[in-house]
Amino acid sequence: MRRRVLMGAAVAALLAGTCGTTAAHADTPAARPAAQPAGQPAGQPAADALTLPAPSGQRPVGRTTLHLRDEGRTDPWVPTEKRELMLSLWYPATAPAGTPAPYMTSGESELYAESTGLGLPKDLFTEVAAHATEDARPARVRGGLPLVILSPGFGMPRATLTGLAEELASRGYAVAGIGHNYEADGITFPDGHTTSCVACRVEDRDRVLEKVGAVRADDISFVIDELTGKRAARDRGVALDPGRIAVVGHSAGGFSTVPAMLKDPRVKAGVNMDGNFRYPDHETPVNRPLLMLGNPGHVPGGQDGTWDATWKQFTGWKRWLSVDGTQHLSFTDLAPLAKRLGRPLQTLDGDRVDTLTRGYVAAFLDTHLRGRDAPLLDGPSAGFPEVRFHRP
Repeated sequence: MRRRVLMGAAVAALLAGTCGTTAAHADTPAARPAAQPAGQPAGQPAADALTLPAPSGQRPVGRTTLHLRDEGRTDPWVPTEKRELMLSLWYPATAPAGTPAPYMTSGESELYAESTGLGLPKDLFTEVAAHATEDARPARVRGGLPLVILSPGFGMPRATLTGLAEELASRGYAVAGIGHNYEADGITFPDGHTTSCVACRVEDRDRVLEKVGAVRADDISFVIDELTGKRAARDRGVALDPGRIAVVGHSAGGFSTVPAMLKDPRVKAGVNMDGNFRYPDHETPVNRPLLMLGNPGHVPGGQDGTWDATWKQFTGWKRWLSVDGTQHLSFTDLAPLAKRLGRPLQTLDGDRVDTLTRGYVAAFLDTHLRGRDAPLLDGPSAGFPEVRFHRP
């Protein structure tokens, strides 16, 4: 049952009628009942199409899927296997292709829905419509595309960051969403089998999450090796600039940005979206840019003291932002999807929080991977009064 509480909170909040409050721990959002929309039968989702907000950039978006196997590393959760990852690679395309890129496979949707224990429709997440098309011809960019690596929350499929990925790709970034094997419900491989979250079943949660940070740092370095080497992205025609790489993560993926930066100097910048900071070498300074973006519990002196403790560790460019009216899952696709279903996750409108998440992450990446001026990061904005800047 403990696993279902931790991993199923996302979809439970989405369909069971919840409006999340502040989360004190990564991937364990608190929730309270939300009002039933007028005229809607109890327990039934709204009939609106489950379509993600469209990306705002100039380029159409392509997506390809890669299967990576690290022959030199044993899987940390299933030691009888080598470490394998599934990767979604979004990129700017010359034109849309004929096939829409599916949001989740049927196996991923079934496992993710089942993990809630709520008896949800197993095909719920296969019905989500995104905007990328499968294997569209990549746009050619002199010098290669800057690369953004996305790491999802613990137990959450990589698809839950699709909206952000499509936004960044439409603005000219290559975006690699990692399916960290046995850390999500679920991940489908090319032979058709779908894995579940083995790591979620370990009882000592604090020890597991510290391990997750180290494992994901290794995964990220391996992905960089593969994407910037002779295989993988180049084989698909996506040219990357190995000198412009950032890591953006939600929850466990967010706190994994720092272990990744400490392990691999090729990671030039990181974004932690609402993740507690958990890793063994938490006293080591990090002198590369880092953005901390979180819910109202992530404020100086707030519920999560790890942000206060870690803030001093960042000796380079840094920003600490909180967003009023949000909760732990607000920085994922679940915010706009919950709105479509008539089950808001937070008091702030789901499309609104999606817009500001995309905007602030893109401004950070434009600043530190492209050298562009982004006034949005200079201080409070009249256009986004929900966003608070903290300088403890």
